[in-house]
Amino acid sequence: MIQPISRPPQVDLLRFNTCGSVDDGKSTLIGRLLYDSKSLMDDQVEALERSADLTGGGRVNLANLTDGLRAEREQGITIDVAYRYFATPRRRFIVADTPGHVQYTRNMVTGASTANLSIVLVDARAGVIEQSRRHAAIAGLLRIPHLVVAVNKMDLVDWSEARFTEIRAQFEEFLPRLGIRDVKFLPLSALNGDNVVVPSPHAPWYAGPTLLAHLETVHIGSDHNLGQFRLPVQWVNRPNRPDDGTLHDFRGVSGQIAGGIIRRGDKVLVLPAGVTTRVKRIHTLDGDLAEAFAPQSVTLVLEHDVDVSRGSMVVVPDALPGGATDLRAQLCWMHPRPLARGRKFLLKHTTHTTPALVTELTHRLDLEAFEASAAPAEFALNDLGEVRLRTAKPLFFDGYAANRLTGSFILIDADTHATVAAGMLLPPGDTVRAEFADYTI
Repeated sequence: MIQPISRPPQVDLLRFNTCGSVDDGKSTLIGRLLYDSKSLMDDQVEALERSADLTGGGRVNLANLTDGLRAEREQGITIDVAYRYFATPRRRFIVADTPGHVQYTRNMVTGASTANLSIVLVDARAGVIEQSRRHAAIAGLLRIPHLVVAVNKMDLVDWSEARFTEIRAQFEEFLPRLGIRDVKFLPLSALNGDNVVVPSPHAPWYAGPTLLAHLETVHIGSDHNLGQFRLPVQWVNRPNRPDDGTLHDFRGVSGQIAGGIIRRGDKVLVLPAGVTTRVKRIHTLDGDLAEAFAPQSVTLVLEHDVDVSRGSMVVVPDALPGGATDLRAQLCWMHPRPLARGRKFLLKHTTHTTPALVTELTHRLDLEAFEASAAPAEFALNDLGEVRLRTAKPLFFDGYAANRLTGSFILIDADTHATVAAGMLLPPGDTVRAEFADYTI
């Protein structure tokens, strides 16, 4: 039975990351969130108590909940990205604990790439430093919609309102340049639990919510692009094929909706075939729907059997994406071997993979000043900057600022299959054309 949906329900999953300089308390903050929200199993608590002596003093170290590598625990730093999952009655969460070191910028970009919200920790004693600005700049570059500036270790400055106000003013000096509209400042002590889950009695001058209360209530329902329908095709279902487990009576295209809303009966355009048809059914695991929206996973049954395969994209004719083989993008280089002009890679965009050539290194981005420097000869590990690329087959895409899913890609070394870069496409100059030139790389 078709279940009509009048509007998308509230999104109940929040992805967020923590970042900041070394020893600002990122891992401790996540540990406190998990511990105070009663999201730990008994065996996790027991393991935490057993590992107390690793950091000396015999005191339970909440950072050990995320710092899983022995090197991280011995050095007291975060090296790799650690993901943790927890839930409250109001919302489910996926949190990425990202490193603070400059040399692990690529790890921070990886952990924050899918985040709805980013928490930048600032040590109340040190104030806003270079790494604070750098991580806030990366959050802005990745178009993370919501930012929390958590002023940690307030207990070490006697919960001084004047110090909190001073740090807020330092941050607000450069925030307008980052383009982040939703910013929340919050004083806390992750070690003692003040204002993390439970309100602190030491800051009567602060009338805002605790960190967990803010995470539970921040509005993320409009974070997805619901104005331009995009369905990158991941799989084509063929009817009645018991050998691959397909037991149904329809042929459909399956994938996760990357943007917009689709309704039964809507006219759609299949790219690159350039064929227009209509949606006959919208099938899901829970049955047929009258309409679907990002980020749901669906199977669209089309009225006609069109030329479609993995890597194709289904769109609506009145909201076309860009279509090009010459691309401009912001790139984060993630490999020890420097990137030079003329190198060839495999470019993976949504479900589509094609050979690509780096034709130009336009400029390197100075994240501290958030300004572009002169065109470099090469990009070193962790560098971010603008490049130009040429692909063997056209990409159908939106600018990253408009749609983070259809505006992002990765570069893969064809020999080693290592992911060497993450990219954010700049807005296209033209929308889809009827035909594309056949480029050979």
